[in-house]
Amino acid sequence: MRFPRGRRRLVIAVAALLATAAVAVIVHRVLAPAEVSTVARGDYPAPARPAAGVIGRLPVAPLIVDGRLRVYAAHRQVYADRPVDGRYRTSPYWSYRRWPAELSGVVASGSTVVSRWSDGQLVALDARTGGVLWRADGPEPAESAALVRRTGAATVWDAPGLQLTDLPDGRTVLVVTGDAQARGVELSGGRELWRVELPGSCRSDVGTTAAGQLIGLDTCAGAATVEFRDAATGAVRERWRPPNGPDALVVTPLGCRTGWSDCLGLRTAGPGDEGGRGWLVDAGRPVAAPALDPAGAVLVGEQSVAVLDGVVVGRSARTGSELWRSAGLGVARVLAAQPGRVHLLTEANELVTVDPVTGRQLSRFVLNVGSDGTGWAPGAVTAEDGFVAVERLRKPVDPAGDDRRYYYTGEAVILAAT
Repeated sequence: MRFPRGRRRLVIAVAALLATAAVAVIVHRVLAPAEVSTVARGDYPAPARPAAGVIGRLPVAPLIVDGRLRVYAAHRQVYADRPVDGRYRTSPYWSYRRWPAELSGVVASGSTVVSRWSDGQLVALDARTGGVLWRADGPEPAESAALVRRTGAATVWDAPGLQLTDLPDGRTVLVVTGDAQARGVELSGGRELWRVELPGSCRSDVGTTAAGQLIGLDTCAGAATVEFRDAATGAVRERWRPPNGPDALVVTPLGCRTGWSDCLGLRTAGPGDEGGRGWLVDAGRPVAAPALDPAGAVLVGEQSVAVLDGVVVGRSARTGSELWRSAGLGVARVLAAQPGRVHLLTEANELVTVDPVTGRQLSRFVLNVGSDGTGWAPGAVTAEDGFVAVERLRKPVDPAGDDRRYYYTGEAVILAAT
């Protein structure tokens, strides 16, 4: 059937309008800001107590949460799987996705998981269900030159500008920093406690102390200075330089509860590890702790553990007195530490776990899974709730290589219980 010319033009015009409207709807659905929360449908798992040994391998870095879940980071998504000691990654237990914002960091305390996004938004999730607990505005993350690789380890194990600390009154504060601003947010409900302006990229975060302070490194006015900011009020309580220290400082937090949060000490050094010195930190000025001077020394509670001339030595961090020594490991390095455990990696990629107080060996096994072998170099590592997760890198390590060249296998992260 043929329409008269006028009616045909009308039909064409209407069809064009309908097509335009359909495209507009599709564009809106695709491009409009969106949030998708898929909550858990199963029971919250019980804490796992697996036997010591390799559990399995994963394609992405897990953040161990509450001893029950593994939480992962994707480009625009944070999600969890279970059980925590599962051999492989499984279907998400819960998932939270935003668009077009990008995920920039994840931290957790107890059963609260906090995600930070490229638009500055903070979203706290209940680890038990994946449901949103609260949302808050924060400063946009500072631009970073660090390369975020496919495992997401930099996002969940070293979240930039995102720190936790416990106050003496029992509250937990989330400290969020960008280039020009820092804010303190109460973890329990997302209430903002304070906000302060920062001088810019000449100041950087180091970590938080177990006494409730944010540690920063300020190079804005010449010689590098360490500042201690009260996490309850945002006020700087102390500005400090190590006596006779170099103008340029590298500051490494030590004895942290998780990540760079709730740390008991720090180590200062100049370029090329010049003049490395260890310190204990509390509410006042740092106290010299020579047992923490050696590069690679770790702090667990009151104990320092380091490899000295091929021998693993445990000493009192406060007095420097030797507590124990172990010479039977061969060539080894301190890999990581967590409360009650120090983890060492031998030349043959054996994971050896010792008690930091007595030096007693708690477990020892080869970090190998399937037929992968041990011909890899360790990359980023985390230790939490008795677990250790390590990135495996291809030898020789090429920091500038793409992910296929950089990682040892497609499932680059090996997970072990100690």
